[in-house]
Amino acid sequence: MIPPVIVDTVIEARWIIPVEPEKTVLIDHAIVIDDGIIKAIVPSLQACSQFTPLNHITLDHHAIIPGLINLHTHAAMVLMRGLADDLPLMEWLNHHIWPAETRFVDANFVLDGATLACAEMLKGGITCFNDMYFFPEITAKAAIEMGMRAAIGLITIDLPSSYASDADDYLAKGLVLRDQYPQHPLLSFCFAPHAPYTVSDKTLANIMTYAEQLNLPVHIHLHETIDEIRNSLDTFGLRPIARLHQLGLLSPNLIAVHMVHLTNKEISLLKQQNCNIAHCPSSNLKLASGFAPVTDLLAHGINVGIGTDSAASNNRLDMFEEMRLTALLAKANSNKAEVLPARQALRMATLNGAIALGLDKITGSLSTGKAADITAVDFSGLTLSSCFDPVSHLVYVAGREHVSHVWVNGKLLLDEGELVNLNEMELINRAIHWQKRLNS
Repeated sequence: MIPPVIVDTVIEARWIIPVEPEKTVLIDHAIVIDDGIIKAIVPSLQACSQFTPLNHITLDHHAIIPGLINLHTHAAMVLMRGLADDLPLMEWLNHHIWPAETRFVDANFVLDGATLACAEMLKGGITCFNDMYFFPEITAKAAIEMGMRAAIGLITIDLPSSYASDADDYLAKGLVLRDQYPQHPLLSFCFAPHAPYTVSDKTLANIMTYAEQLNLPVHIHLHETIDEIRNSLDTFGLRPIARLHQLGLLSPNLIAVHMVHLTNKEISLLKQQNCNIAHCPSSNLKLASGFAPVTDLLAHGINVGIGTDSAASNNRLDMFEEMRLTALLAKANSNKAEVLPARQALRMATLNGAIALGLDKITGSLSTGKAADITAVDFSGLTLSSCFDPVSHLVYVAGREHVSHVWVNGKLLLDEGELVNLNEMELINRAIHWQKRLNS
């Protein structure tokens, strides 16, 4: 008789929803974790006979899913939540956000903001986020300290800030940061030019060259508003997508954020170039940017993930809300109730984000050999009873308040809804400190 294998953790659950293979729901199964990696997913009885865990967790009323992936955010801006609401994008940026950033954003601001954002995201089941903000080395530090997986955006903009003096300075600092973490288990990197209207052709061309040499994604706001497109036509004689295509930036490495206003020809071009899209429904709604043609993008086979955008424009870092809105808006805009079903929304919030970031061999689904990035959702409460389909419940019923446990790389970071080894009141006090300063 073969003795049981000693492993770090066994998690038994009512349902395991691995995302791939598609439409799979495993009942009364267990995930076996060792050294941060998923070693096996087997029936619970088999797990008990084959493995001896150092930690054995039984979640009889829970659904286990891959950790959610927030494909677009500006984490530190959580400290500006509610600072300037109910305004159009450019008025919001020009008269409120950018002036506040000029006055207050420094390394301390980013550390406190990114740490607070990581805590909020972990409590909502998010295990990985793709960030774009100043002082990216500080966001990287916060993610490491919190134990989160992060794609750190090497931000570039043709405007000076407290972080860098010009586009070349942004790029140089970003490349130095990337070289500091060549193989960190939790960090990856993206080039992050802010937007076509804040980055010159020269800078975009430089980024394209570096991205090809280093095989890094390029993460950029694109076709967010009608004004953006109108101004591009006035300035360059081209719509922004055409301009980026002319510069060689449309590729499988591109993560285009928002993509609200698109022609059929542009959608076909995006498919031809195998671009990725980060869909941010709440931010698009709140800033009145419009409705992204998600059903058309998906029908063309384009990879679409989901992001929250910043808490300054959302105002929540809540991927459950984004999943639900993604599905509901797609149905309303297409007049077809059957489009974008719950399972597809869940995939967009997990595996599709990992694919866009080039991390799908590591995370995004629950598969043997992948990192144990796992979220548990408690279905025991009154508001989730009764349950005919756990995937439907995850998208249409559950909220981030139902997240009970989170593991990243096999490490338990949220236990029964409480952050492990973190003083939440200290984070709240830091947020209050910055609120007072921003109001001064």
